[in-house]
Amino acid sequence: MTFVSRNLSPRTHPQPGFLDIAQSLEVAWEVWSATEAENRYIQRVAQHRLERLVALARQKSPFYRNLYHGLPDGDIRLADLPVVTKSGLMAEFDAVLTDHEVTRDRVERFIADADNVGRLLDQRYAVWTSSGTTGEPGLFLQDSRAVAVYDALEVIRFRRLASPAILTAALLAGDRYALVAATGGHFASFATAQRLRLLYPWLADSLRIFSILQPTSELVTELNAYQPTLLASYPTAVSLLADERRAGRLAINPSQIWTGGERLSTIQRTHIADTFGCDVHDAYGASEFLAIAWDCAHGALHVNSDWVLLEAVDDAYAPVEAGAPSHTVLLTNLANHIQPLVRYDLGDSVTMLDHPCECGSAFPAVRVEGRCDDAIRLRNDAEGQVTLLPLALTTVLEEEAGVSRFQLLQKGPAELLLRLDSQNADSDVGRRCCDSLRRYLRTHEVPNVALSVERCSLERHPVSGKLKRVVGMRESL
Repeated sequence: MTFVSRNLSPRTHPQPGFLDIAQSLEVAWEVWSATEAENRYIQRVAQHRLERLVALARQKSPFYRNLYHGLPDGDIRLADLPVVTKSGLMAEFDAVLTDHEVTRDRVERFIADADNVGRLLDQRYAVWTSSGTTGEPGLFLQDSRAVAVYDALEVIRFRRLASPAILTAALLAGDRYALVAATGGHFASFATAQRLRLLYPWLADSLRIFSILQPTSELVTELNAYQPTLLASYPTAVSLLADERRAGRLAINPSQIWTGGERLSTIQRTHIADTFGCDVHDAYGASEFLAIAWDCAHGALHVNSDWVLLEAVDDAYAPVEAGAPSHTVLLTNLANHIQPLVRYDLGDSVTMLDHPCECGSAFPAVRVEGRCDDAIRLRNDAEGQVTLLPLALTTVLEEEAGVSRFQLLQKGPAELLLRLDSQNADSDVGRRCCDSLRRYLRTHEVPNVALSVERCSLERHPVSGKLKRVVGMRESL
């Protein structure tokens, strides 16, 4: 999902690039021509792209050259290639890249400047940050062709539009797009939004972003004033807004709602659709590949397998049968050549469907099992209830307190327990976390919440290997 921010105005200095019209048209044609293709064609195209990616990685990436040393040339079978992890790639960041002028130090200096959100490193590469629910921070570079692929996949497949011209016509007809999301950092959605704002400032009034960090009452007021015709956010956030609409406080009537970033349950989808009386469309993406899968009319998530390969595997990286949840999933990004991701352990638990989807699509269907942190509901001084979104809480702890491995548990109506990794040697981390959380709680009118901290060994999910970082009261008690 890509939007622009209402908070940041376009700059006067040169636009950030990625305006190669010929490349965009070429990629759009490749995406369009495969959208209704047969499975054999999709597999053949993906195999060709895999061979090109591996050849490039062997030639230009010292990390992959060493990793693939001893592997035979010629035909490439994906299963024969070794698995890579986020921690391994981040530890060898410079050696992984195929552009040797780019270094981790330069990337970190680039993202340290908030004014660079939406801009390009060296006018060539988008930079996105991610901690993810594994608790391992990540830095991801995307080249211009990869970004063009993500844009085309969104417009043509997720939005179900025949061409960018139709999207433009919809905007000119008065559609207003609102994204409710985490803002302020180099997050994939937010950074992509800023890129579009800088490239197309004339769309600024039609594409706006609203922060999930602000109090719900303020968010509701802003959305009521804007009256979006399309609303996009995380399932937990849209569910909260559905509650606000049922309570009579939110008065918007979007024609479509898009969700992503978390698992959308059947109960959530039904609640949202019934409350707003419109279609709900779900997508699956990550900083490693922005547009992994999109949903069809039957609710299945179809993997864009001509551009991204997913392998559902167990804890030994052996394939699991279709219909069974995986321990993790291996991702291969066929579009991005600056930072190759080949059999990359994404950490999500997925289930590949064991039957063809009723929609008839040749793209494989998947169900995402993970990404299901809880909303926290706390009692305030007025004996009312305040709902705090899990992605807002994790953003506060990551961006303000600088911690990535934690679990926040609700222990009572006005009591939170923050668990920090016992291996974290930073003696000041507990104080920073508490200060950041208390500031956030005060802005949401729950200043008297009891907050305690303990250091322990954090338990991962037994199937996905991920950390459930925000746990509601029913599960934590």
